[in-house]
Amino acid sequence: MLIVRPIEKKDFSALQTIAEQSGIGFTSLPQNDDLLRAKIHRSVNSFAADTDQPGDQGYLFVAEDTTTGEVVGTAGIEASVGLSDAFYHYRLGSVVHSSPELGIHKTVKTLSLCNDYTGAAELCTLFLKTSHRIGGNGRLLAKSRFLFMASHPERFGETVIAEMRGVSDEEGRSPFWQWLQEHFFDLDFPTADYLTGIGEKRFIAELMPKYPIYVNLLSAQAQDVIGQVHPATEPAIAMLKKEGFRFKDYVDIFDAGPTVECPLDQIETVRQSQSVIIRIGELAATPVDYLLANTQLSNYRAGLVRAHLHDGELYLDAEQASILGLSDGDAARCVAIPSSQ
Repeated sequence: MLIVRPIEKKDFSALQTIAEQSGIGFTSLPQNDDLLRAKIHRSVNSFAADTDQPGDQGYLFVAEDTTTGEVVGTAGIEASVGLSDAFYHYRLGSVVHSSPELGIHKTVKTLSLCNDYTGAAELCTLFLKTSHRIGGNGRLLAKSRFLFMASHPERFGETVIAEMRGVSDEEGRSPFWQWLQEHFFDLDFPTADYLTGIGEKRFIAELMPKYPIYVNLLSAQAQDVIGQVHPATEPAIAMLKKEGFRFKDYVDIFDAGPTVECPLDQIETVRQSQSVIIRIGELAATPVDYLLANTQLSNYRAGLVRAHLHDGELYLDAEQASILGLSDGDAARCVAIPSSQ
């Protein structure tokens, strides 16, 4: 059985491996041992924090195969971005050049550097090893965060965003960044991406153009990738769109990948989930697939189970309940998983 749980100090080696496999463009997991240890330390402290409002917390989860004990994936949530470091995006807009006398009216798209998402919660660090991209594992890893947020909404910003990886080639070259590099920077994309991942963001403010960039001045290759996702990211953005996330014209400042957003209380899994009381007992003749999680913090566990729901009580077998840290009579949160998903 695959479960999702908070990361622990013992998971450092597994996180190293995941950081190596995730590759260039996966900013939230830099290949830097000190920073990976710091991420684990920050996450442990975040889960242990006694708070009723979003702050500078970062929650990092891992997916563990309970049969082998192998950690096979990660998923993260930032409680509220931009509080300790500036959080940059480009906002797509437009300007109108008009002269009635000459009969000219032209609308030009622009990119403006902004910090508009300051205070939003962010979904991040979603990665699953290729060996386990089967069945409902990816869905479990992604959606388990929503059950955690549904149980503890006071710990997160009211708007939830996700930065989607933009277009780059196998060597990590981004057409969008290549244009910026040529005109404003002397850094290649992998270096800029790495510096951001380790928290060295000052160069952004120092070197990024302060005035809007006219999109039609970019190379054709750079224009073509604005708001487009990396092929490997297409399943992730498709899942988020089903959850109600929408693109509102904000893109990443390095690869121009889209950022999508949704109010926390409007995320489909959050809206459809419900609080239940656990009952250990005989299953109905036709049990249903549920994503089930306990409501704890440091001992949070989530997994896919076969169970049946009746009058606010969820019946499941003792083995499944034990793996998820649940006993008869405990409170939990679940959401039905349609077979078509």
